[in-house]
Amino acid sequence: MTFLFDCLILLNILIATCQAIGRTQSTAIEGVLLCEDGPAKGVLIKLYDHDTVSPDELMDSAKTDADGHFRLSGTADEISGIEPKINIYHDCDDGILPCQRRITIFVPSKYVSNTKQPSETFNLGRLQLAGKYAGESRDCLH
Repeated sequence: MTFLFDCLILLNILIATCQAIGRTQSTAIEGVLLCEDGPAKGVLIKLYDHDTVSPDELMDSAKTDADGHFRLSGTADEISGIEPKINIYHDCDDGILPCQRRITIFVPSKYVSNTKQPSETFNLGRLQLAGKYAGESRDCLH
């Protein structure tokens, strides 16, 4: 048990060290969310740096405005390239099922900058949430 605990501590130290010596990278994404015939207002969206070894790093979050529009941007320090994604949490076309639907969309690497400010914004366009999407899941604890 002690060996496992020591390994976890060393892994956390290694991750923190790698992040401290990593390069700053940034990304930005915007779009409009729709629910059936109108804008999807007040939908929570979170921008993450997707990590396979450690938990995903939250870079930004926001809710859509009255027109369903959102814009997120954020930075992360990584030795390798960041892998940004957004999670969209919503109840569009959901009936009375518990928790919220979660759609994950990865930002193309073309929209990752090696600076603190993104040089280009990924425009997701208009996304209809009433549809069903591959890889969609449910999330109660976002």
